[in-house]
Amino acid sequence: MKYYTITVNGNTYNVSVQEGIAAPTAAPVYAAAPAPVAASAPAAPVAAPAPAAPVAGGSTGSVKVSAPMPGKILAVKASAGQAVKKGDVILILEAMKMENEIVAPQDGTMASINVTSGQSVESGNLLATLN
Repeated sequence: MKYYTITVNGNTYNVSVQEGIAAPTAAPVYAAAPAPVAASAPAAPVAAPAPAAPVAGGSTGSVKVSAPMPGKILAVKASAGQAVKKGDVILILEAMKMENEIVAPQDGTMASINVTSGQSVESGNLLATLN
């Protein structure tokens, strides 16, 4: 038997699950009442995937910046050869009617910009590279 604590809409329930049963033979047994819950620290927010990963490369740059979500490129804020610092805005990506800033993942020089303003991109598409 395995025991789980499950929270649904702020109510916490203790649930037991019996393993190895082919079919239920009786009505399921539930916890009599919600278990009291002590105040706990809020869960840490889920971090978005890193926008770039170092990859060995030639003329395209060693650090790739990929699209975190599908959308449309509204503006290109950097150009090839431009020096950028970590956090500088490279592109503006519109997704779900929101403008999202795509920033440089580290200090470096823009090696290439692989998209143009107005272009649609899918999640994971290469947007730019840095050296």
